[in-house]
Amino acid sequence: MKLMTLNTHSLVEPDYESKTRKFAQVIKQELPDVVALQEVNQSQNASALPDVMLPGYVRCSGFDRPIRSDNHAMILAEILRGMDCYYYWTWISAKTGYGKYDEGMALLTRKPIEIVREHRISRTDDYENWKTRKMLGVQISGCEDWFFTVHMGWWNDEEEPFKGQWDSMEKIFRSYEKEDFAIWLMGDFNSPDNVRNQGYDLVTESGWQDSFKAAETKDEGFTVEKEIDGWRDSDTGKTEQKTGRMRLDYIFSSKKREILTSEVICNGKKYPVVSDHCGVMITTK
Repeated sequence: MKLMTLNTHSLVEPDYESKTRKFAQVIKQELPDVVALQEVNQSQNASALPDVMLPGYVRCSGFDRPIRSDNHAMILAEILRGMDCYYYWTWISAKTGYGKYDEGMALLTRKPIEIVREHRISRTDDYENWKTRKMLGVQISGCEDWFFTVHMGWWNDEEEPFKGQWDSMEKIFRSYEKEDFAIWLMGDFNSPDNVRNQGYDLVTESGWQDSFKAAETKDEGFTVEKEIDGWRDSDTGKTEQKTGRMRLDYIFSSKKREILTSEVICNGKKYPVVSDHCGVMITTK
């Protein structure tokens, strides 16, 4: 099985159309089984499309916002179909981003999506508050594992601290746990792995396996190599960015799994840069 995650920056990213096509080429080349995406946007004033016009789309139960004509996940799926590369996909939004976007997350899967669920992990549920956070998960045909995409807040945030969001997630995941399947948690955790006693340590000390650490073959692992949105304006970011490159994007599993490889992608070395984050791709048995 091959898993991939990327904070896309989507419609905010300069040279958006070209970079989206380049990322589609990466997916076609690698054929990941599940792709987890964060910061997946659509313009709030773009025209709405009925679900029946969206090949491969599976709506999350209870999510009632329409898919609009510039939805990043939809556009990516369309480009892939044009390459004879077919993915099922789902998307939710959690908040208003940059004052004009429905901002959320998406999952693309090679096998049919059987179940889709969303969960709020922030204390706030205010759609106009950019600190509102959700996670999105799927089960796919022929696999009992769950695959979640998530975009976490910062450790030192006074209103929405990382620990509060993680505690919410742990409570939610207790209702999923079984002996025979794993939960895969993929995304942007806004927590450098070299900062002790904060987000990264909380996750790993809670029993989650870091696929990068477990991988038999891996690279340096850095997913951010320059100043980025959010970190630029936060006290934590101003401090941590001085340390240079960071690992902020992870693929964790709730159970120990054999990880064959872990690679940073879209970093200019392995595939072109397509976002302000690099992606992560792993292979596992």
